[in-house]
Amino acid sequence: MDEASKLFDSLSDEQLMGEVAPGRNRGVYLLGHLAAENDNMLRLLDLGKVKYPKLYEDFVVKADRAVAEIPPVGELRKCWTDSCNELSKHFGKMTAEDWFGKHTSVSTEDFAKEPHRNKLNVVLVRVGHIQSHLGQLIFLQSRS
Repeated sequence: MDEASKLFDSLSDEQLMGEVAPGRNRGVYLLGHLAAENDNMLRLLDLGKVKYPKLYEDFVVKADRAVAEIPPVGELRKCWTDSCNELSKHFGKMTAEDWFGKHTSVSTEDFAKEPHRNKLNVVLVRVGHIQSHLGQLIFLQSRS
């Protein structure tokens, strides 16, 4: 998350309003998308309730430009930072047993059959997800 935060911090609000490639997502959408995914991990990892439920609807369920009015870039930056800080706080307290425990989207029965469907696996998949979007966002750096 630190690498993503550094990239978001390096991009101006104007740069984030640009598309990562012609006809593709805007940077602001990806910022909201990743903030929503982070926030949702609180629920998924059974660490607490989501703080920004509307973000999930607007930036995960719906595609870029499907929502007429999105929050200002500054507000999305704050949601990103808050969600990163909240996850970091919880991650620092987790034990090995916690990491290998089931997440909330898998039943107890399915987890018994497939123990790899654990919290650590969720986080590893999310890291890959963030990296994928960072690869898109990097194209915004060269634009003014």
